[in-house]
Parts: sequence; C-alpha cells; structure tokens
Amino acid sequence: MKRHSQRAQRVGDEIQRELAQLLRDEIKDPRVGRVTITGVEASSDLSHAKVFFTHLAGRAEAVEAERALQHTAGFLRSALSHRLSLYSVPQLHFTYDDSIESGMKLSQLIDDAVAADRKLPP
Repeated sequence: MKRHSQRAQRVGDEIQRELAQLLRDEIKDPRVGRVTITGVEASSDLSHAKVFFTHLAGRAEAVEAERALQHTAGFLRSALSHRLSLYSVPQLHFTYDDSIESGMKLSQLIDDAVAADRKLPP
C-alpha cells in the first residue's frame, strides 16, 4: 500500500478545513445543498486531491451534488490559491463517501443481533 508523505497529509487537512468554510460561506448553488467534507487525500506531488464528501440527504442527492461540486471545482481551486500558501493548488476530484451510511448499517445490525440474543432464554 502506497504511503502518503506527511506534507501531503498536512496539505490535505488544510484543504479540508478551507473547503468546508468555502462551501459554507461562498457556494450558493442549491444542488450542493448540505455537503460535509469528510476527508482529503492529496497525492504525494500535490498535483491532485481526492475530496471525500457526504450529503445530508444520502446517496440519492449525492450524485447531483457531485456534479455541482465538479462544476465549481475551478472556483474552489482558485479560492484555495488565495487562502493557501502553495506554489500550485491541487486539482480537486470529488468522491462520495458512504462510510457513514455503512457504519450506521453495521451499528443497526449489531443492535438487532443484541436484541435477538436478549429474547433467547438463558
């Protein structure tokens, strides 16, 4: 498994913070809606960044939100260039992150299994 450099990790964390603020304050596109940035993986040469997001409405609205985010990627990259002190701001690639939904499903399965065990006689 390829390891990311510590600098790429720090840049990814900073991009995540700045993107969250930009999406909250600057983006007015209603297709984006309630998007939360869950993580950013910057490539080791900092030329690309994979931005993971979730949508409050779930996967149903995430496809349209992803299109809107890709459409505004140029604006976001330009805004990041003013906020970050980098020679070159990475190209942004948005990907829906379903780990929260998967975690909720697993939690529900565990709760169901525990409830079923309690119903069994000792």
